[in-house]
This record gives sequence, C-alpha cells and structure tokens, in this order.
Amino acid sequence: MRESAYDCDVLVIGGGIVGLSTAYAISRASPGTRVTVLEKEPGPARHQTGRNSGVIHSGIYYRPGSLKARYAVRGAAEMVEFCSEYGIAHAVTGKLIVATERDELPRLHALVQRGRENGIPVRELGPAQIAEYEPQVRGLAAIHVGTTGICDFVSVARRLGEASGAQIRYGAEVVRIDRRPSLGAAVRTDDGTILRARVLVNCAGLHCDEVALMTGDDPGMRIVPFRGEYYALARPELVRGLVYPVPDPAFPFLGAHLTRGIDAEVHVGPNAVPALAREGYGWGIVRPRELGGTVAWPGAWRMARQHWRYGTGELLRSVSKRAFTRAVRRLLPEIDEDDLVRTLPGVRAQAVLRDGTLVDDFLIHEGARAVHVLNAPSPAATASLPIGREVARRALAVLARD
Repeated sequence: MRESAYDCDVLVIGGGIVGLSTAYAISRASPGTRVTVLEKEPGPARHQTGRNSGVIHSGIYYRPGSLKARYAVRGAAEMVEFCSEYGIAHAVTGKLIVATERDELPRLHALVQRGRENGIPVRELGPAQIAEYEPQVRGLAAIHVGTTGICDFVSVARRLGEASGAQIRYGAEVVRIDRRPSLGAAVRTDDGTILRARVLVNCAGLHCDEVALMTGDDPGMRIVPFRGEYYALARPELVRGLVYPVPDPAFPFLGAHLTRGIDAEVHVGPNAVPALAREGYGWGIVRPRELGGTVAWPGAWRMARQHWRYGTGELLRSVSKRAFTRAVRRLLPEIDEDDLVRTLPGVRAQAVLRDGTLVDDFLIHEGARAVHVLNAPSPAATASLPIGREVARRALAVLARD
C-alpha cells in the first residue's frame, strides 16, 4: 500500500479521555503525524469519562510500582497543571478516608504505609480532628490525603481533542476492521466510510475487547460491565469536601463515598451491580447480544462464584434505598432517605480474565499494527496524560519500524 493510500498515520478508536489524550500525546511527541479519532457518540466523553465522580485521585489505594500507582500519582499533578493552563474548573481539596469500625483500623494504617510508599502526603487524624475537617462526619480515626482534587473531566477531554490537532469524527461507529500486518488497517464505519491507517489504537473503553477481536487479536479478557449508581445529597451543606470509607482491598472503588464535585453538588456512591448492556445505565436497558457475550465468558461465572456474597450486598443497596442509606449513615449519621436523590449513573468497563480474575491494573497490549488499551477504568481519567503518552510511545514505535 503506497503512502498516499493512507488516510492517516494513526487511527484512534474511542473519543473518551484516554483516546483523546493519546491523540494529544502523539501531536506533542511527533508533530506532523496525521491522527484521526473515531467516536460513535455525537460528542466526546459520553461514557466512563463523563459519568464518574470527577475526582482527581491521589493514587493512595494502588499497589506500589503498579501502573495505577505510578500513573495516578504523576497524572494527578499533571491534571492540575493542565486544568490551570487551559482554564478548566478544578480544585485540590484533599480527602478524608474514615474508619467507622474497629476492624477497619488495621486497613487504615496499611493505607498510611501505602501512601508513603507511593510518595503521597498523608496525615493521621483522631475523632476530634475529623470534626475539624467535616463536622457532620463520625469516625474512630481517619487519614487526610492532601493531593486529591476535583475537576471537570469532560472539559479536559474536549480540550485535549482540540489541542491535539487530530481530525475527530463524531457519530462514527466502527463496524468492521480489516488489518493486514504488513500494510496497516482499513476501518469501516456504520455509514460506509472506509479509513486506512498505518497503525490502529484501540481506546474503545466499554467495547475495547470487541474492537480487539475485530482486528483478529485475542485480548485474553472480556469486559464485564458494572453499573455504578449514585445519589445526590439534598442537603449538600452536610459535607464540605471528599469523604471516603476505608476500602475493601478487593474492591477499593466501591463504598459510600461522599464527593463534593466541581458543580458543588455532593455525590454519594457508587455501588456496583451487573449491567445488562455495555451501556446499561438502568435495569431497563438490556441488549441480548451483549448480555449473551458476558454470560458466555467463563470468567464471568468464575468471578460470580468468588464474589457472590459481596455482590448480594451491592444488589440489595441497588434495589433498596433504605439499605443504601444505612451504608451512608456509617459516615454521616444525620442523613435519612429523603436526603438522597437519584442522579446520573455510570458503567465501569471491568476487564475479567478467563479464570475469573478482575484485572487490577491498567492493561495495554500490542498486536501487529495495533495497540489495545484493554483495562482503563478509574483512575484512568486522573492518569489519562501519562497513559496517553505510553500508548502514543507504542504507536509511534510501530510507525518508526516502517
């Protein structure tokens, strides 16, 4: 295939924050590289990026040396700088992680050590000091993490796309990929348009495993979607900033988090329940083909057998507002059911291996003429700038070998 036959050098599938950060990183590292981004929605960041709590995570939860730990710590600082440079709403607020039961105290102390290993400033607090930060919050002990913040990730994603100089095509769903390792990839969208690229980058989030399979690469995992349900606090004055429970090590992203967002609303959640579609934002959204794919994956059943007790509690809090309220009262005793108002849910794209293991770290694989981002849920928005650079580095290395 001659050079002139290519429509672009790098074709990125997915217009969330990771895909747009990749396009931005390519333009910074290799000016003149022709980049096209395909996004099936009419605008950027319509799924995981735009349906989360808006927290710039510190990186305190993640195993030292892991990609999540390295990229979140680095990405948090870079995200604040990016927002400052481009005038995007943000604030470095810090957060409290609060132990409400004695059996949580060893885990809280372990987080102090993990934070220090990851280079994160952590301050230990007693009950009186908790009240200084959050007068309505009750706990036996807490830690204050100073580098946590909040921002508008949708605006970040939009600005990354604009600053990248890439050609961004919205409303362009990929329906077929014809990859030839010696030549590149031809991608057909749902309107019949065919684009030819030297390198394909898969940042398709909730659909990343399907895109990988379209290229002929077996990703060795499948996305099992989990809906995260949130409430807004009707009395936001009860919470000043960010208050988190001590996490379960197996599921640090869950629990009754209290998050005062950049919009000044206090968001409460998430829980996590199986979604019946990749974009299943409610129990009434069911896509049989996608649900069938999840059910057919052996890892989904093995995961369910391992974690069914935890999952039962999550389902209860999904269908029972009273149960959800009880969970929140552990941190905020004053609230009642009327204080919680349903708000926008999200869906987490969780990669699950064949043996039922939930992939714990960011996962990036390479195929012939392709780079696949296969696991990038939270804290991917926080870490999007370093993730984008890593994906860009790999894509540009493929180009350099031509």
